Amino acid sequence: MNWSLLQEHWRNVVEILLLAVGIYYALMFVRGTRGWSVVLGFLLLLAFTLITDKLKLEVLHTLLERFFPFSALALFILFQPELRRMLSELGNLRLFYTAREQRENIEVIVQTVERLAEVRIGALIAIEQAIHLQEIVESGIVVDCEATPEMLETIFFPNNAIHDGGVILRGDRIAFAACIFPLTQRQDLNKSLGTRHRAAIGLTEETDAVVVAVSEETGLISYAYKGQLVRGVSQEELRAFLTSVLVKRSKPHTALEWMKQWSRDRRLPAAPAVQKAETD
Repeated sequence: MNWSLLQEHWRNVVEILLLAVGIYYALMFVRGTRGWSVVLGFLLLLAFTLITDKLKLEVLHTLLERFFPFSALALFILFQPELRRMLSELGNLRLFYTAREQRENIEVIVQTVERLAEVRIGALIAIEQAIHLQEIVESGIVVDCEATPEMLETIFFPNNAIHDGGVILRGDRIAFAACIFPLTQRQDLNKSLGTRHRAAIGLTEETDAVVVAVSEETGLISYAYKGQLVRGVSQEELRAFLTSVLVKRSKPHTALEWMKQWSRDRRLPAAPAVQKAETD
């Protein structure tokens, strides 16, 4: 038996498996983001390049080969928000609050949106994680006070001077109010989706924040995470989701466990049916 040949084949198999796993998780990471259509276009371009090579279409093949270095640079620019979010997740920087403190913070948010939904007062609350949100949002007023349902209700009360815009929560404190979040540029969203919910999606596309929104017109509660919006959730569903994302869990000890946990984090529950379109 040729051991050197066997060893070479074993290395090739491992290399192919690692490459396949890397490509799979990269595609899962960008799926559903605003860059997904760009990825599909890039893959089609790659396939077309291979076809021109097989068919000996030398002019087209040469042009496509020279175009690829520029397309790689364009991908880095287009996927800057996704790459920044991925690196922050790998860093796992959420080490500052205990599970009990995080659960208390979640209760503050759940109680606040429940009260606001009952009286149909609009709200937009961003929970900061690893990425500092003041680098992303525009304007904003420094508040720096303890986060309580009463204080959040006061901020979003319609007659309040700072009720417009979003609030940024940092741990158990309200860091900023009256913030303008970046709007999503996705074209596949329902046309009835208003500015508040588009801002929720837009902020979560560029950061690892969780955003909770209350519709002023319908009183429905929604949340956005990693560019995905789930509308019309109940108090229990919101609490369960925030707990799954924000409460510190034990770290995986192996690469396989880490990939399984990361894959679970990528999946969001399907959005429940909404009887009435939201316009704010």
